[in-house]
Amino acid sequence: MRASTRGLQALALLAVAGLLGVLVWRIAHRTHPAVPVVIDPHHPVTSPAFDLPRLTGSGKLTLESLRGKAVVLNFWASWCYPCKQELPALEAAWRQYRSRGLVVVGVDVMDAGGDARSLARRIGITYPLVRDDAGALLDQFSVLNLPETLFVNRHGKIVASRLEGGVELKRNQADFQRGIRLALEA
Repeated sequence: MRASTRGLQALALLAVAGLLGVLVWRIAHRTHPAVPVVIDPHHPVTSPAFDLPRLTGSGKLTLESLRGKAVVLNFWASWCYPCKQELPALEAAWRQYRSRGLVVVGVDVMDAGGDARSLARRIGITYPLVRDDAGALLDQFSVLNLPETLFVNRHGKIVASRLEGGVELKRNQADFQRGIRLALEA
């Protein structure tokens, strides 16, 4: 019994070391500048572009097609519990601010498309959802955890520090509203 326990521990340690190695390799071999975690609203950074297939419906959505609108960019997955919890708050923000030019875009990453579509339908999500099967945008936007939310102004600049964790959490509500305000201002 002890030998099998040690074997499992060694296997787990190797798996963790392997994942750490992949993370270090991805950071070292990044081909584009990373989006900083902390953004100074007075010095926004240009958002990376994207061109992704829609999760519901057909066609693709590009960040360029949203120029002139403020964008709340939310990275999520159907298997992520905090992501599921925040979807109604994102839908409420979309409904409240879309007449002022705000678009909420949900980026479903490394997920089963059917599961994500089913969850979005069950909750009643009406804002645009796109799929990033390979998780390529995670690296471009320096996303390390799900959910994460970024705020892009009408000129394609990220204007507020990212929110890590659900937007409906008490600790994130004020920052979520601030990010929306900053995105809408420009």
